[in-house]
Amino acid sequence: MNNRQDNQRSVPGIAHLIAVASNKGGVGKSTISTNLSIALHKIENKVGILDADITGPNIPRMMGITPGSLASEGEELRPVEAHGVQAVSLGLVLPPDTPVVWRGPMIASGLKQMLFDVKWSELDYLVIDLPPGTSDVSMTLAQDVMLSGVVIATTPQEVSLEDARKAVAMFDKLGVPILGLIENMSSEIFGIGGGKNAADELGLDYLGSIPLDKDIRVGSDTGIPIVAKNSDHTVSRTYIEIAQAIHEKCLMIKNETSSFVKRELT
Repeated sequence: MNNRQDNQRSVPGIAHLIAVASNKGGVGKSTISTNLSIALHKIENKVGILDADITGPNIPRMMGITPGSLASEGEELRPVEAHGVQAVSLGLVLPPDTPVVWRGPMIASGLKQMLFDVKWSELDYLVIDLPPGTSDVSMTLAQDVMLSGVVIATTPQEVSLEDARKAVAMFDKLGVPILGLIENMSSEIFGIGGGKNAADELGLDYLGSIPLDKDIRVGSDTGIPIVAKNSDHTVSRTYIEIAQAIHEKCLMIKNETSSFVKRELT
C-alpha cells in the first residue's frame, strides 16, 4: 500500500475519492453514481461527482444540468451544482450530441485535467463515474490517483457477474481498496441474489441491492435522481444506507489502512 501511495497524487481539498466501476456497460453505473453522490450529501457531506466516461458523458442530463450549458455561455469547464452536489463533465462544455472521438492517451489526459485543473471546492467525497471496462481511464485513475476505494456495480445475471469479477481482479492487482459490491436492477427479469453470491465468493462486502424500479428510470431521465426527489422512497433509503456504509469504510481506510489486505481470488 505504501509503494502505491508514493506514486500517486491526491486532489487538493478533497478528502476521499470513490470510483464506481464495472467491467460491463449497461449495468446502471451512472445511475448508481448520481444517486450515491446525493445520498452522501444527504448524510451531511460535501460531495462532488466527476463524469469520467469521457466519450459518453451522461451525468449532466441525469443531474438535471443542461448538456453543453457552459459551452453556450463561453465558459471553461468548472463545477456546476445540482441537488447539493458539484458536478464536472465534459458534457458541460460540448454542444449537445457532439461526439468525442479521442484516442486513449487523450482520454487519460482529459481525466487528469478534470481532476487536477478544475477548481473544485473543498469536498468530503468525490464520486467518480468510470466508463465500462478496464480502459485507459480506469488504469490511469488506479495507478496515478490516490483513490480511497472503488465500488463495484453489477446486475444479478451471470453474464454481468463474470465481467464484475474481472473488474475486481484488476483493482486488486493495482492495490485499490474495494469498498464493496452493489447489485443493481434486482428483479425477476434479471435475477435476484447474484450480486450477493458473487460478493461472498470474492470476499467483498455486499453493500446492497437496488431493484428494477420505474421511478429510478424516470428520475434519471428527468434530471431528478430518486434520492433527490424522494428521500423516503424505499430505494432512496437503501442508497442512504449504502452511503453510510461507504462513509464508515472510508474513515476506516483513512485511519487503519493496514486492515485492507490483498485477497486471493478464486
